[in-house]
Amino acid sequence: MTTNSTEISTILMDKVADWLTHSSLAGDDLETMVRGFCERLAAAGLPIARVHLTFSMLHPLYDALGFTWERGAGMRVEGFRNKPGDRSERFLRSPYFHLLTNRLDHLRRRLDQTGPAEFPVFEELKQLGITDYIAFLHSFNAGKDQGMMGSWSTDAPAGFNESTIAALLRIQNHLAVAAKMAVLHRLADNMLTTYLGNDAGKRVLSGKIKRGEGDTVRAALVMADMRGSTMLAEAEGREAYIDTLNSFFDAIAAPFNKRGGQILSFMGDGFLAVYPCDRHREPSEIATRSALAASQRAMARMELLNANRRAEGRAEIGYGIGLHVGNVMFGNVGLNDRLTFSAFGAAVNEVQRLQALTKKHPHPVIASEEFVSYCGGGWVTIGKEKLRGVSQKVTILHPDTSEIGEPEEDGALDISYDGVSDAEQLMLLLRDSGRADFSTNGKATQ
Repeated sequence: MTTNSTEISTILMDKVADWLTHSSLAGDDLETMVRGFCERLAAAGLPIARVHLTFSMLHPLYDALGFTWERGAGMRVEGFRNKPGDRSERFLRSPYFHLLTNRLDHLRRRLDQTGPAEFPVFEELKQLGITDYIAFLHSFNAGKDQGMMGSWSTDAPAGFNESTIAALLRIQNHLAVAAKMAVLHRLADNMLTTYLGNDAGKRVLSGKIKRGEGDTVRAALVMADMRGSTMLAEAEGREAYIDTLNSFFDAIAAPFNKRGGQILSFMGDGFLAVYPCDRHREPSEIATRSALAASQRAMARMELLNANRRAEGRAEIGYGIGLHVGNVMFGNVGLNDRLTFSAFGAAVNEVQRLQALTKKHPHPVIASEEFVSYCGGGWVTIGKEKLRGVSQKVTILHPDTSEIGEPEEDGALDISYDGVSDAEQLMLLLRDSGRADFSTNGKATQ
């Protein structure tokens, strides 16, 4: 237990503020920044036993990210997922909800170790020996729809003195500025990787933003497409078809966006994925085998999706997958002031035409002979086909399903939320409906 009988050193607090500035300029992620800040705050002599910070996020899976630091125990990071329904009873009875509903910037409470607790979280804090608690809301903009909420707690017998409170209020401003910079950086990173893909997003962030700027890489190529999409759209209607399209991508595309693969672009009801490699045989073998393994998982996931649709009395979704290997060029094309990051080249055209051959032949996956020569395994030759733009006919093959074992379990159609994902580290602080939307579905209530 610490005491707070001495005045807080302005010099040491200025050092903490300077560190926040340097951390922000260095582009540190929010977790690194918060952890370093809390440790330095304690090292500067503030009688802090516990710090909690929470940020709302602009992300499809997570509503908020919370950080809980305790002296001597380090920091916990929690991602709070989007969940439908009303706010939980715990949140409605929290200090944060009290702040929001009463439009307060701060709330301070001395904790009586023997008396009743005003808020349920105080019972937990009393078990930690907390004697004084200050919750705060710090807006980042005039509209009060971006910001952070948090709390400071001390176990000093006399609680927070005026010197400590003044120091916390000053450093809170520095933390807000640094955190906002980290959030904006992650917001840009999140948006670019979401819409362009991981590799393309990083290239754009690194400054490759001029028209004509790009790269050529060798890769195993995957092109997939939905069958009968026009009829499905007409039969199901707009909203139902959008749900169908998302279910289709969840099933077929997800396996190609991991384990070395990356989806470069979605094109209507299809997509292009690549597994980069170099010209040596071993990397090409690894890339093609990874692409084939992902194809097998995609086929199994589509089988499950269609079984579910049959049980619901809905039409099955047909699909085709083309597999090839070759050079792909990707970079910025378009107008000087309106660019897109696209993939193109002869190999891209060829894999698209291989995929289209699944309409002609009764096989959902068709590969080029070149792909198979690197991949190995069991294949059945379909024959030779003329591909538009290719002078000679090419041999095409399909996987021998009798030699395909059970695909590695990957969660079927469920999205995995376990662990601290990259998404949880993309801090993004944006709520779209005003101050009350700082709420975090009842979990970040500390």
